[in-house]
Amino acid sequence: MTDTVTPERRSQIMANIRSKGMKPELIVRRLTHSMGYRYRLHRKDLPGKPDLVFPARRKVIFVHGCFWHQHADPACKIARRPKSNLDYWLPKLQRNVERDAEHRDRLSALGWQVLVIWECEVKIAAGLPERIEEFLEQG
Repeated sequence: MTDTVTPERRSQIMANIRSKGMKPELIVRRLTHSMGYRYRLHRKDLPGKPDLVFPARRKVIFVHGCFWHQHADPACKIARRPKSNLDYWLPKLQRNVERDAEHRDRLSALGWQVLVIWECEVKIAAGLPERIEEFLEQG
């Protein structure tokens, strides 16, 4: 099946997608800041440019969009597979998943601990503050 929108419309849609400062990331940033934690944003010298970096703790948080990073949880309603233009989308999304794993591995090898927070977890928000605090406070 081919794409269901025109190439011009698809180009518009794709141009509006940003890599940082999206709503789930902003929610996690506000929550973490309100809990008293201070962080750096998108450090370019770290693999994957993590969304939140806690240098003194050697910890990072990635806030992943469920579709773009293909959240594997079957309960996630956002991580749907595309229905059209599969020759384009499936390899693209698979590269994202592989790149994410590579970034986590490289960060671990450099002595950093990694927490991934998924977009659907931000929307539910139940238990998110406790999860962040547990991650940041563990030795």
